[in-house]
Amino acid sequence: MRPGHALITMVEPHPGQEYAYNRWYEDDHYYAGAMAMPWMYAGRRWVATRDLQLLRFPAESAVARPVTAGCYLSTYWITEGRYADHMKWTVGINKRLNRDSRVHHARTHVFTAFQDHEATVYRDGAAGPRDFHALDHPYRGLVLEVVDAAEPERRAELLEWLVARRLPRALEGSPAAMVVIFRPTPLPGDRMTYVKQVEGVDTRLTLLWFLECDPRDCWAEHFAPLADPAAASGPGRVELVAPFIPTVPGTDRYVDQLR
Repeated sequence: MRPGHALITMVEPHPGQEYAYNRWYEDDHYYAGAMAMPWMYAGRRWVATRDLQLLRFPAESAVARPVTAGCYLSTYWITEGRYADHMKWTVGINKRLNRDSRVHHARTHVFTAFQDHEATVYRDGAAGPRDFHALDHPYRGLVLEVVDAAEPERRAELLEWLVARRLPRALEGSPAAMVVIFRPTPLPGDRMTYVKQVEGVDTRLTLLWFLECDPRDCWAEHFAPLADPAAASGPGRVELVAPFIPTVPGTDRYVDQLR
């Protein structure tokens, strides 16, 4: 078992649509547009309240414009080797849901991509939950980090540097139990028109930090230093570091704290 592939989608509901968007996603789309499909075996939603949005950096991000855009993040694991099978389902079902008026269009996809698993770095070695548990384990926070290599030929070097050098040092003694690393894949040509094609397919790596504490409680010590390019990016550039906390399924908790 491992998360062979993932869907990682950061979305901004349009102003005034926050409650409607959340109810649609909680009551319909999380299930009909994701978890009910074959080969998708785990999922979790995360939210960035306004104070969490204001912690993000860099100010000039290639991912989020402005950097505070994208207050909801959904993460899903897909069975290894079943990406192509799943994509046939997801394109077909989302087209059907759109025809049936079961898609909430008053939203913007800030960062939406299917991704292939590259590596997982653990703080505690063989102890503790594995990466395939991460979306079911009650982690109290998540940090989304997006790093771009300077050029496609250097992405492998960037990955090696992260896995061998930066992440083991950063995880030691930290509240992050693991970092799961993915690389984005292009969306199919018959995708829904409201989802833009993935950028940085040849250069980008996506890091998910799973935290045992609220990100606000460890931000200054463990994540704010990543704003220093020399410390954080190595043979690449950090394009987004964004903290989230888990939503409470079936509720509107935090919706009134987004703006």
